[in-house]
Amino acid sequence: MEFLREECYAQGMDYRMTSLERAFEMARSGRYASVAEIKKQLNSEGFSVAQVTGTVLLRQLRELIRAAQAS
Repeated sequence: MEFLREECYAQGMDYRMTSLERAFEMARSGRYASVAEIKKQLNSEGFSVAQVTGTVLLRQLRELIRAAQAS
């Protein structure tokens, strides 16, 4: 993902990750203990948390958080 972002910047494109992409990136990072922490960080970075809802999505994020903390 980082390569894609750098490539877009190099070509003068205004690439911005979506809220969902950033939420998944944060969940995989291992730096956040809960979805609530991810939402708080999304807000502080200027992302909308309106799309970070729903049973399946929240379960996926929680599973990624657990997996990242276990490794």
